[in-house]
Formats: sequence, C-alpha cells, structure tokens
Amino acid sequence: MITETILERYLEALLNGDRKACRAVIEEALQTGSPANTVYLDIIWPVMVEIEKLLRSEQITPIQEHLATRINRTITDQLQNKLPRRPSRDKKIVISCAPEELQELGAQVLADLFESDGWEVKFLGGGLTNDDILTFVNESGPDILLIYGTNPRQAPAIRQLIDTIKGVNAWPNMRIMLSGGVFNRAEGLWEEIGADLFAATAQEAVAAADSPSEVSDKRTLNRRKKRVQKMVSDALNQASEQPAGISEYVK
Repeated sequence: MITETILERYLEALLNGDRKACRAVIEEALQTGSPANTVYLDIIWPVMVEIEKLLRSEQITPIQEHLATRINRTITDQLQNKLPRRPSRDKKIVISCAPEELQELGAQVLADLFESDGWEVKFLGGGLTNDDILTFVNESGPDILLIYGTNPRQAPAIRQLIDTIKGVNAWPNMRIMLSGGVFNRAEGLWEEIGADLFAATAQEAVAAADSPSEVSDKRTLNRRKKRVQKMVSDALNQASEQPAGISEYVK
C-alpha cells in the first residue's frame, strides 16, 4: 500500500535532487509488497502531476523541476522490466507527445503501462512535427493514437493534427486519445478539438483503450464549436503572448 508518507518522502527527495533517497523510497515500496505497476500509478504519476502543478504556481524553480523529472524518469526506466506482462491483445497504439512538448515522462509511463497490458506500443516521444506523426501513423496503422500534452499553447497544433487526420479519413477505425495536464485543467477541451477519448490518469488511459471501439461521430470539420475556433485563431495569431482564448485553461 502506498501511503501519504511515502509520497511526501519521495516528493521531497525529488525536489532536493536526492537520487539515493528517491531510490530508497521506491525500493521500500517494492519490498513492502507494492508491485511495479502500483508504483507507476500511485507514486510516479501523481508525483509527476504535483511537480507540474508546483512549477505552474511558481512554488518551485525550473531547476528543481528538471532535477525531479530526470530522477523520476530514471526510476521509471529501472522499474520497466519489473512490470507484469499480459498476453498480447493484438492491438497497436502509437504514443506521441504534442509538438514542442518537453515533458515526455507522462507519455513514457503510458507507453510502459500499455505494453504491460499486452498492447504493441510505438513510443515516439516529443520533438516531432505533425507531418512526422502523420507519416508514422500511415505506416503503422495503429488502433489508437495517443497524444500527450501539458502546455495550453500546444492545443492549436494538436487540433490541427486531429483535423488533418479526420479530414483525410484514411484511418476511419483509429481512435484518438488525449492525455496530459492541459486536458485535465480544461474540462471538455478534448471533445471540442475532436478527440475520441480522454484520460486524466494512466490507469484511465488503459481502461478507456480497452473499452468498445466507437469512433466519435465528430469527425467532421464543420462541427467545431465557435469557442474552440476562436481559441485556435487567437493562439496562432498571438504566439508571442498568452492566447486570449486559452487563458481560462491556465488559471
């Protein structure tokens, strides 16, 4: 069982950049009976979300955030081989970060847990353009494309990618799932920019992907809500300042 004390100790060690103390907390959790997937879901993910929140509220410095994220990612790498392996589901998922997304840890956690659940996973990470992602999707033909994003400024690029996919309609049975902080903070945003699925947590992502396949009937460009059209237009036209239409999502 993961207690609040364990979470607090781990978060404190991360923010102090104490790699040894972080490893000790995780090892303690494993030795007391928590399996690796529980550590992923109940320590790595919630602490990652808390660090993001602390950075956004300027309660920690960018240096602290970088140290914490690097250590958290190292711990995740070490835990990967300890995850259970379920039989193959004969399903494929491509997981990508939003264009310009620098925080890949959340997407990496999702990739590891989907692989553990029996999915064939292709983890692209960040730093790719929409064209790169489209090309890979065309080559691999996944059942699900999962896009992870934390920054509100990424919403226009994600919306453009979804619009292109649905406009081309070359993959009519592929579902698009969104996850990450920006979609957690903006209720309903995932639907408004045309995705089929949303997951606030890694556990919800795996559960949603296993749900019956129903591709959203929102796959037409002329049904976008006016608020989202304005949000995207403002964001694209005001790159040097906070987009007016997204400001409500970054409070």
